[in-house]
Amino acid sequence: MLNIRTLTCNLLQERTYVAWADPDACVVVDPGCYGDDELRDLESLLRQESLTPAAILLTHGHFDHIFGVKALQDRFGGIPVYMHPADEAVFGYGAQMAANLGLAPAATDFVRTPVQDGQVLELAGIRFEVIATPGHTPGGVCYYVREADILFSGDTLFAGSIGRTDFPGGEYDDLIRSIMERIILLDPAVRILPGHGPTSTIGRERTGNPFLEPFNEPEEAPDPDLEPVVIKGA
Repeated sequence: MLNIRTLTCNLLQERTYVAWADPDACVVVDPGCYGDDELRDLESLLRQESLTPAAILLTHGHFDHIFGVKALQDRFGGIPVYMHPADEAVFGYGAQMAANLGLAPAATDFVRTPVQDGQVLELAGIRFEVIATPGHTPGGVCYYVREADILFSGDTLFAGSIGRTDFPGGEYDDLIRSIMERIILLDPAVRILPGHGPTSTIGRERTGNPFLEPFNEPEEAPDPDLEPVVIKGA
């Protein structure tokens, strides 16, 4: 059974996820823990559940999602940190972005393990499928746990919104294409765990997210002369 716990971190209310299916190993997704207090909160959760991180998954490289990465990698024996290599460029402006908010820069001198679209990572008893979703950042990815209908969407897709594209490296057309071609066609029951804000589902965003036309456009009146179509899983 897949277990997931959530921590809300740093000034930007970033969502850090701890996921596990094995009894003693876990994966940490986007550890945005800022400062000693938030790192202690994460370590307290790990002790409470008797878990040791086996890996860190990064949906992208923005500073608010990586504050805790270096400390965790050092603390747990150099565990792998998976990230798309196209987001290396994001580190170049992250310190200034943090400074603009009065925050210390996130350490970026951790060892990265590259991921690519379509790759499957078997970690802590969980099978993560890597889906490349550039747009918010050049190397943004989502991690799909197909067996549990879970999508860690990072800052690609939110409940009722989408990721910003006005930062360096952001591209609105790429983001919309990523969502429409790679994400929104998943099963409507898939639960979205975003990098900020509340959870949602693919079905809910498909029909109600104002950024995702034409899925949420009003349906045309049915033609009585046409045979009805039954869509399984809808």
